[in-house]
Amino acid sequence: MNAKLLERPPAPAATFERPPSDREQWLAREWLVTNGLGGYASGTVGGAPSRRYHGLLISALPAPLGRFLLLAHLSERLRVGDGPAISLQEGVLASGASDPGEPLLQDFWLDLGLPVWRYAVAGALFEKRVLMPHCQNTVLVTYRHLAGPAARLKLMPTVHFRSHDAEVSTPLPLPFHLSACDDRYELSAAGDLPSLRLKLQGERPAFTHEPQTVGELVFRIEKGRGYASVGRLWSPGYFRVDLVPQGAVALVASSESWEQVQALTPAAAWQAERERRRRLIAQAPTPLGEEGSQLVLAADQFLVRPATRVEDAARAQAVGDDVRTVIAGYHWFTDWGRDTMISLEGLTLMTGRFAEAGYILRTFAAHVRDGLIPNLFPEGQKEGLYHTADASLWYFHALDRYLRATGDVGTLHVVWPKLIEIYEHHLRGTRFGIGVDPADGLLRQGAKGYQLTWMDAKVGDWVVTPRRGKAVEINALWYNALRLLEGWARQYQSGAQADAIAAQAEQVYRSFNERYWFAEGDYLYDILDGENGHDSACRPNQLFAISLPHPVLAPERWPQVLAVARNRLLTPMGLRTLAPGHPDYKPTYDGDLRSRDAAYHQGTVWAWLIGPFIDAWLKVHPDQAAEAKEFLAGFQDHLQEACVGTISEVFDAEAPYWPRGCAAQAWSVAEVLRCLVAVAASPSPTGS
Repeated sequence: MNAKLLERPPAPAATFERPPSDREQWLAREWLVTNGLGGYASGTVGGAPSRRYHGLLISALPAPLGRFLLLAHLSERLRVGDGPAISLQEGVLASGASDPGEPLLQDFWLDLGLPVWRYAVAGALFEKRVLMPHCQNTVLVTYRHLAGPAARLKLMPTVHFRSHDAEVSTPLPLPFHLSACDDRYELSAAGDLPSLRLKLQGERPAFTHEPQTVGELVFRIEKGRGYASVGRLWSPGYFRVDLVPQGAVALVASSESWEQVQALTPAAAWQAERERRRRLIAQAPTPLGEEGSQLVLAADQFLVRPATRVEDAARAQAVGDDVRTVIAGYHWFTDWGRDTMISLEGLTLMTGRFAEAGYILRTFAAHVRDGLIPNLFPEGQKEGLYHTADASLWYFHALDRYLRATGDVGTLHVVWPKLIEIYEHHLRGTRFGIGVDPADGLLRQGAKGYQLTWMDAKVGDWVVTPRRGKAVEINALWYNALRLLEGWARQYQSGAQADAIAAQAEQVYRSFNERYWFAEGDYLYDILDGENGHDSACRPNQLFAISLPHPVLAPERWPQVLAVARNRLLTPMGLRTLAPGHPDYKPTYDGDLRSRDAAYHQGTVWAWLIGPFIDAWLKVHPDQAAEAKEFLAGFQDHLQEACVGTISEVFDAEAPYWPRGCAAQAWSVAEVLRCLVAVAASPSPTGS
């Protein structure tokens, strides 16, 4: 892998050549920078915020605060020579109007995964970059003069101090208080809220105290999603600084202490982060070219120390361990058990981050309750919610992949009591109706008002896809977990224990193959023994009966299931969640919350499902890895749209497959990256 290709190629993969006067593409694309704690900075490439989550500093703070928006925006104006002051922003904040002047933004690219803007203003050329130092709630915004006359830069910070989940209409926590000491400024708000620390480094910096409320601001994505879309920000004043030829200016904003803020100069912070990112690319076991390297850096965004739950770190460190988790998606997801276990292989094992994989597995093992791992940890809370039927079963799969990659038997011994607890609770029954039916050994689940599988949309009291009964992927996962547990017991525990588990697995295999085949469609039922009997909806969940390491479906039926999935579910961006033609099928994922959730698993394409499809494909067609790679081709172009350099959560079910949902999703990145490695490692056909 040539790392220089990621630093500034002549035509980078994540560069957009700008048609004159076309601003829409810049406002439709987003960028994301994270800090390894769950905090982030994000916005549109054009500069105008369009989501409640857009801001330059969203700090990850201990519960009950959680992730908190502090520095919302910077108004940037450049005066070149004696000319007029010109805004760098593609569209002004108020009313969402656009500035009809000459295009200033010349291009945009990712440098080692970090966003870079290049502006041309009145014969001068400038560059802007954004960085968050790793494991700090700090952001650095730097401006560099590249060519032309000297300039004067004016920066007006605007703030809010609210939960990043709060609507944009949330009232400002007035009054704000500003204090200053030399070149350091500290902004605090009413109530028990964190402080924002600001410092500008450059030639002849100055600050003018001119407090004002800025608004009404229109956030157009919030409007399109049916939420409050008009809000206000507040500014303490503005900075001014000279941008001399070949010179640089850096604004530092942080919720950390001044000691931590000043521990590194902006130049040293940039050097350290660039070196960290180069190491991430270098340590990935399989070189995959520029696309793979972009995904390695995208994977880094989701691996975090859970800064909001300080007790987790204290418990782990007390025994000489460390703590990690996975943010399921930016901007609004926290860490989810299911997403974490599905993502673990791609995010950590495919990137050479084996120690962090172990931290994640041991972190979640500490949270097992009644044989379940948490479904999610709510924002700003210390305890998880456990309403999931599959996350605990995915834990076995993630542990298996980890052990195969590392041989870390020590972790297996540490978590073994938790594995047995999960197994025994599922046998006798646990929360939410999750338990084995002794008549056929299959796992059933369901409780009124709860959505327990990964198809978990709910609007008010309406569970869109309840799937109560014996879900096909739950039993594929259950069989896989039993066979894994049997193997570990036989190797490290006792033969008698292994034999009992094997007998359970054999019953599941027999029952599954006797009961799940839907002969009329040549595929598998999605649900057995449901509220309305058997459900024959054609969904991708059946692929897990083939794709998992211990497939529960008899091999002679694999080709038929795979053919149906390819013909009815496969798209360039992943798999549909429901085949066209079903009465509940929805071709687009758009509109208000109710409309979106009605489509969430009723046709909407999920990128992560390309993983089980390619696994199944390579089992049925082991000599057709080249064709499997073609199934991933659509994601290469997608890295240049939506949130640049990463992969969205979902896509419309029909062309042109618009990206929707979360702008950056962990299991989307993880499964595409894992599949790139899988197809690269697959043997070529003889003679090729």
